[in-house]
Amino acid sequence: MKRFPDATSIDGEAREATIGLLYRLADDDMTLGHRHTEWTGLAPILEADIAFSSIAQDQIGQARAFYTLLHELGEPDPDALVFARKPEDFRCCALCTLEKGNWAFSTMRQFLYDMAKQLRLQHLAESNYEPLAKLVRKLRGEQKYHVMHGHMWISRLGDATSESHAYMQEALDAQYGYALGMFESNELTAKAAKHGISPAEEQLCDEWKGQVHEALELAGLNIPQNATAKSGGRIGSHEPVFTTLLADMRSVYELDPAATW
Repeated sequence: MKRFPDATSIDGEAREATIGLLYRLADDDMTLGHRHTEWTGLAPILEADIAFSSIAQDQIGQARAFYTLLHELGEPDPDALVFARKPEDFRCCALCTLEKGNWAFSTMRQFLYDMAKQLRLQHLAESNYEPLAKLVRKLRGEQKYHVMHGHMWISRLGDATSESHAYMQEALDAQYGYALGMFESNELTAKAAKHGISPAEEQLCDEWKGQVHEALELAGLNIPQNATAKSGGRIGSHEPVFTTLLADMRSVYELDPAATW
C-alpha cells in the first residue's frame, strides 16, 4: 500500500480522506478542550482542577497541531479554522459538544473520549500519511496521562458510595449513545481505511467497547443496553448546544476579528 511522505505526495481520494480525518481529530479536541476549561477554578478539589486544566491545555494544543497539518494540505490557517468557520462546517462528534454538567458527567465523558482517542492514536502512529504518523507518535506520551486520569475517577467514584455510584451510572447512561457516535462512519472514513490512513471506524468501535466495558464493569457500573449511536456531528449536523459553545469560544475574537494578538 502506498505511503505518503508529505503533503505534496498525497492527492485524489487519499488526500480527501486525510483532510476529513484531520477535521474530525482537530474539531473533537478543540471542542472538548474548551468544555474542560469550564472547570478551571470550579473542580471539587485542587488536584482535579489542575489536572482537568492541564488536559484541556493538551487537547487545545493537539487540536492546533492537527489544524496545522490541514493548513499544510491547503486548508485555511489554524486561527481561521477555529474562528471563521460556520457551525455546520465543524466535524466534531456530539459527545464533545454536550454541556459540562456535573463532575460525574464531565469525568465520565473524559474517560469515554480519551479511551477512544488512545486507541485511535495507536493505529494512527502507523498511518500511511507520514506527517500524521510522526505527529501522533509525539502526542501519545500526553495521551497516556489523560487515560490514567479517566481510569482513576471512574474507579474512585464508580464503587465508592451509593451516591457516587448513582451519579456515575446516570452519567454513563446519558452519554453512552453519544460515545458510540464518535465512530460514525461515512464515505470518507471508508476511503481513509482503504488507503491505510486510519482504521475502519467499526474496528475502532469494537476495540473501544472491549476495553471500556471491562473498565466500567470493574468500577461496578452497568453497560447501557440497546443504546443507539447519536450521529450527525461528522457531517456538520449539530445540536443547538454547539452553536452556543462556539459563540462563547469566539467571544473575544469577535470583538475585533481584524486585531493582531
